[in-house]
Amino acid sequence: MALFDEVTMTDSGNDSESGHSSSTGNGVSINTLNNRSTGNNASSPSAFASLTAGGRLAKLLAREQELIKTLEELTREIELLEKAPEEDDSSKAGAAEEDGDDEGDDLEEFEAPEWCVPIKANVMTYDWDSLAAECQFDVILMDPPWQLATHAPTRGVAIAYQQLPDICIEELPVPKLSSNGFIFIWVINNKYAKAFDLMRKWGYSYVDDITWVKQTVNRRMAKGHGYYLQHAKETCLVGKKGEDPPNCRHSIGSDVIFSERRGQSQKPEELYEMIEELVPNGRYLEIFGRKNNLRDYWVTVGNEL
Repeated sequence: MALFDEVTMTDSGNDSESGHSSSTGNGVSINTLNNRSTGNNASSPSAFASLTAGGRLAKLLAREQELIKTLEELTREIELLEKAPEEDDSSKAGAAEEDGDDEGDDLEEFEAPEWCVPIKANVMTYDWDSLAAECQFDVILMDPPWQLATHAPTRGVAIAYQQLPDICIEELPVPKLSSNGFIFIWVINNKYAKAFDLMRKWGYSYVDDITWVKQTVNRRMAKGHGYYLQHAKETCLVGKKGEDPPNCRHSIGSDVIFSERRGQSQKPEELYEMIEELVPNGRYLEIFGRKNNLRDYWVTVGNEL
């Protein structure tokens, strides 16, 4: 028994020495394991299993620390992102206020031409009979808000005005407003036939057309959207009814206008000048007019004035 005990103690001591040498002599320690080292040359199966479990634990602890650090960083980023929209909203609000102020300033600074006659009204419900009783016009100009036919008519271009069906435009009492004179109708590609029908319905005969070639500020052709071809022009059809109005001139100007493209649906100033040259000192009416269309000696009717 004594010999057995001695051997047992000796084996235990060797195990202890082996374990000690594994943890120190071979350089494997908890600190090393925390540094994600897995080297272990222990000869005892129980010591190997123990160190392997310790290595796994160390890895998990290290990974936990990394995740905690990452979580803290993500938390800080989320806080910054949550603050960003508030700052953006406040900046946008400030910008909107500035824009509103600018718009207000523009409205205050805008001065209509001294001798223009603006009539803000819905053209579909306006009392045209009273206007016709007061004045018969030599020239009528209109840029109808044609209703576009396709399902995606704008092709990326926002339409900033209300469109009208053809039947509503037909109902305008144009024949009452003029017995002799000209009509100028801006037309889009798929409404040529309809515009000619309107002329006939209102008692006019087609006599000419004007092409506006749009240009950029650099005097280059300003191409826009189109279904098959890019559009860089607009067309204004010219009709006439009855006799020539007083002072009417012939062979004036040109049927082509080269002019810079401006705001949406804003037509060139040159057309007004051409009309005034064609019928000097005439009585002029514009239907579907806007604020930028106001002009001396013109009556302008529209709901956007």
